[in-house]
Amino acid sequence: MSEGMVTERSSHVRRFMPVFGALIALFFLAPYIQMFFTAVKPAGELTDTPPSYLPKQWVWSNFTTLFTRNDGAVVDYFRSSLIIAVVSTLVVMIVAVPAAYYVARHRFRWRTAFLLLIIVTQMIQPTSLVVGVIRTFIDLEATTGITLVGDYTGLILVNSAFNLTFAVWILQGFFAAIPAEVEEAAEMDGAGKFTTMRRITLPLALPGLVTCVIFTFVAAWNEFAMARALVFGNRSRWPLTLGLSDFTQLYEDEWNYLFAASLIAIIPVVVLFALIERYLIKGLTAGAIK
Repeated sequence: MSEGMVTERSSHVRRFMPVFGALIALFFLAPYIQMFFTAVKPAGELTDTPPSYLPKQWVWSNFTTLFTRNDGAVVDYFRSSLIIAVVSTLVVMIVAVPAAYYVARHRFRWRTAFLLLIIVTQMIQPTSLVVGVIRTFIDLEATTGITLVGDYTGLILVNSAFNLTFAVWILQGFFAAIPAEVEEAAEMDGAGKFTTMRRITLPLALPGLVTCVIFTFVAAWNEFAMARALVFGNRSRWPLTLGLSDFTQLYEDEWNYLFAASLIAIIPVVVLFALIERYLIKGLTAGAIK
């Protein structure tokens, strides 16, 4: 095959790549587009036979009405999810960074077994631990007097525990990839351990930190099973994932409000991805090329 033919074929491929990419994007966006069209339909159109893909009447007020229904319960659900996700992420990062750094820099006994145990914990489904977690929290409440069942504290602890091992595993790989000589050079110049960590190590491990932040936040934001078990009896502490059940009643399903609330629930995650997307890609592809 001549060089000219190869070049011509490559130009054809480059020409169709944007079209191919747009089709793939449309395929993945189709469910969200359908959610949006349903969210702006009036209640009467939801039961039309045959159903229509596009709304016959666009009811934009569904989004504003959503925040005033049930005395503004959706606002409380949104605030609860934000509190749980943000605080859980902070707890995970505060604990995971020093733990991962120690594992990366020290060759202690049973280190390999410890790392394998971290992987094993990721194979356990949180749903299978519901009964044990509730019994443990009830015993702790009786001992400490701290409310764990029916309040934010229990959910924050659970989400932090479930995501901590992942963060330690990811971060120890990033810290291990940073040459120890870099830190030793900083210490020889007079920097202390804390200053070296803050000004040298953490900036170099920034892609890993961002990866852990976004995965922990998304996992805590989307968590449902433990929330239903721990705070179902206290409606004021319901996160948004649990509050969406308000729109699916025994005799009536309010699909327009359900999809409107679901679209709003996506916004914080999309914004977070948009802000730190470049760091996330670096974190996910780190070590792929030598």
